[in-house]
Amino acid sequence: MDFKTAVTSVLKNNYANFNGRARRSEFWYFYLFDLIISAVFSVLSAILGKVPVVGLLITILSGVVALALLVPGLAVSFRRMHDIGKSALWILVLLIPLVGWIILLVLLAKDSQPGENAYGPNPKGV
Repeated sequence: MDFKTAVTSVLKNNYANFNGRARRSEFWYFYLFDLIISAVFSVLSAILGKVPVVGLLITILSGVVALALLVPGLAVSFRRMHDIGKSALWILVLLIPLVGWIILLVLLAKDSQPGENAYGPNPKGV
């Protein structure tokens, strides 16, 4: 799955779909897209933040975009956990101080569970 297909899949087809499975590429490409958008707003805020009206508009627009990307980000994270055969509640491992993010990173980097699992067919088609 390429970058454009992955981002389109998350934003158009699966915006608030918390069921099913998401491939590693879909998850990581979406988060790369999210990171790029955040970086663009950070740079714009740093450059134009001192201009009173423009700085306020950039801040408001950044917040709106962040909120708009929150739901698909959670949805693709849930579907990614389903793809490795775990409950979406495994995302709460982030609440463990210091090591929670490492555990979640390892889980998110795992390959898909082969074949069909409790959450649906393998999105790879294998």
